[in-house]
Amino acid sequence: MATSPCSSSSVSSSSSSAALGAEAALEIRTRSVEQTLVPLVSQITTLINHKDKLKRSDKTLQAIQRVGQAVNLAVGRFVKVGEAIANENRELKEEMSIACIEAKRAGETIAQLTDVANLDHPESDGRITIFTDKTGVVKAARLLLSSVTKVLVLADRIVIKQIIASRNKVLATMEQLEKVNSFQEFVQIFSQFGNEMVEFAHLTGDRQNDLKDETKKARMAAARAVLEKCTMMLLTASKTCLRHPDCESARLNKEGVFHRMRLSLEQVIEIVTDSRPSGENEMPPMCIYASIKEFKNKVEGLRENLYVLSKENLSTMLELILEHTEDFTDSAYTSHEHRERILEQSKQAKVELEQLVSVWMQAQNQKTKDITEDLEISILKMCQCMNELRRELHHAATSLTADLLRYHADHMVLNSLKVSGAEGNLEAVAEYTCKLSEQKEQLVETCRLLRHVSGTEPLEITCIHAEDTFQVTGPQIISAAETLTLHRSSKIAKENLDVFCEAWESQLSDMSMLLKEINDVFEGRRGEKRAYLSLPRPGKHNANLKALKPVKLDSEEQAKLGKLGLELHLLTSDVDSETEKWQDQENEIVSYGRSISSMAHSMYLFTRGEGLLKTTQDLFHQAEVFATEGIKLASVLTAFSNQLEDDHKPLLLLEIDKLIPVCQQLQITAKTTVQGKNATFTKVDTCIRKTKGVMTILSQVLPLSYKLLRKCATGNGWLRSPYPWRENSLQTNTNEGSMEGKTDAFGIKYLEHHVANLTFLESK
Repeated sequence: MATSPCSSSSVSSSSSSAALGAEAALEIRTRSVEQTLVPLVSQITTLINHKDKLKRSDKTLQAIQRVGQAVNLAVGRFVKVGEAIANENRELKEEMSIACIEAKRAGETIAQLTDVANLDHPESDGRITIFTDKTGVVKAARLLLSSVTKVLVLADRIVIKQIIASRNKVLATMEQLEKVNSFQEFVQIFSQFGNEMVEFAHLTGDRQNDLKDETKKARMAAARAVLEKCTMMLLTASKTCLRHPDCESARLNKEGVFHRMRLSLEQVIEIVTDSRPSGENEMPPMCIYASIKEFKNKVEGLRENLYVLSKENLSTMLELILEHTEDFTDSAYTSHEHRERILEQSKQAKVELEQLVSVWMQAQNQKTKDITEDLEISILKMCQCMNELRRELHHAATSLTADLLRYHADHMVLNSLKVSGAEGNLEAVAEYTCKLSEQKEQLVETCRLLRHVSGTEPLEITCIHAEDTFQVTGPQIISAAETLTLHRSSKIAKENLDVFCEAWESQLSDMSMLLKEINDVFEGRRGEKRAYLSLPRPGKHNANLKALKPVKLDSEEQAKLGKLGLELHLLTSDVDSETEKWQDQENEIVSYGRSISSMAHSMYLFTRGEGLLKTTQDLFHQAEVFATEGIKLASVLTAFSNQLEDDHKPLLLLEIDKLIPVCQQLQITAKTTVQGKNATFTKVDTCIRKTKGVMTILSQVLPLSYKLLRKCATGNGWLRSPYPWRENSLQTNTNEGSMEGKTDAFGIKYLEHHVANLTFLESK
């Protein structure tokens, strides 16, 4: 976690060490905890730096005292909330209470040490103050950071506890569903199961968005995607089994769904608790892209140190890479041209390594410190050769994927399987079953090749998820088709086959998006992580699942939205161009800008019938999240404007005043319930227009903010957090009395709110 850059004094260094020491003791895995602590670390450092200033005016002394009092008051409120959470969670009460006591004590100590406003010469009367007790200040800062971190991490455990409890409820209800024997009983239990799955989806969705580790995020997204799709599969497979209890293929179909859901539920808990059953430590399969990157780093490291590794190690690394290129050259689906080019490039890589090793050994024998011209040339040629190899592998995998997706775009095999099953035609079903198995093998092999060139760990995990999905869904479609063939007049068996075929088609659609993202990463274009869409929120009448079924836009509606969608697309391109200009890509303003633009791009794709947003319900949920991010950005921009001189503010404040109401209107529109086709289309149209309005403002805000940031060059690091810590922000709208003994659904939110209101005065 980064602290704000301050003076380079030894005391500043000590305070930073104190802050980092506090974090090291308690690992922080979520953004909400980290972002709550960042400003505290930053401003405590700023506070400590005051005592090294030689000039101490009355204004400085008064400012320091206000800081100390504000810290103490805010910590007091923070402690009250922590104690309320402790009272509601007895298993954490002792630890939480100790951390709260420590935080309170640290806050009081800081208040005492900063009580210097009425002293002309703080050192003269023997009183201990921020100017005389340097060690005491650092110790108090360390204690405050440590205790606040511990309270937040303990509160975070409550979130984990809620997810585990939700999972246990889902598992218990699944067991009941598995054993049920009557339709009436099944409908009642499944209604309960649906509500529990929606609750679980939202808890885990919030957790996924909060995770710092992008790899864990991707794994969570994959597990949750399985659960979402399997919920409908479980419904139809169970109904089919109840209608045809003696059908073996129906039983196998149902068991497969239950098994996959249990595995995914377990995977979610592993990610949330950061554990593996029985202490397993699963090693992911090797990815050629990552191996080539590591190999090139080692080769380029020779410029700095000729003895950084041995020639045997470098040779072994290349051998391993070339061994895995056999996944491409041995594949029956790789074209002859691609196979030949890969083999040729692999051979060239061996030649370049031999040349590199020869020049490298000569340089070592000469015992020269400076890199020779021959070695530099060999390093460049070796790296260039590996780049060419990577390019050939990428082209082989992506062209194969594109060809397969085009070939299977008409879903001919699935449609034929449905027709043959409904006719009870055993021979035709057997024929199309073989064709589907061949298609499955092609897609599984393609996913494995794509994984090698995916470019990032999250995309690599998405490839593995796609492979698993095709591997599992193929046999399930076959068993569902066999059931329909045996019971061709069964509407439930037909519906069941339709659901499994839709899952297959959906995965093919996701694969086209995955291919685009892999190409984007390879070509250095936008490569944002895929945002997972939570299940729809429960309504008043969610017992009837068909009533909740969201709708897709038809071709006529897509045509009506075409111009509006194109305008939105152009705005996202403008915003992306502006974000790329920022040197500090971790800046909060540009970070929110990228996130908002990525969501707007997904909404544009929806208007074309493409992308991850499949239904109007998906779009409305995305619009709600989009509006929330816009309001958060407005908060960050407001904090930024408070750092500017008066003559810099008006233009930025004008844009902020435009942004907030548009986002609020979009929130209201997205949450409003409508019925009927025309009303739904009107709501979609309004959401897209409001989104376009936000993007228009954003396209003005980003260049303006960048210009102002460069102009004032504050350099105090405050933009590292979405929580502005500034003068005169001590007042909070929250009623303290109403908070005691009360926490929200995720416990941690009140704590974030109160830590965010620890107010400090920025040193000028």
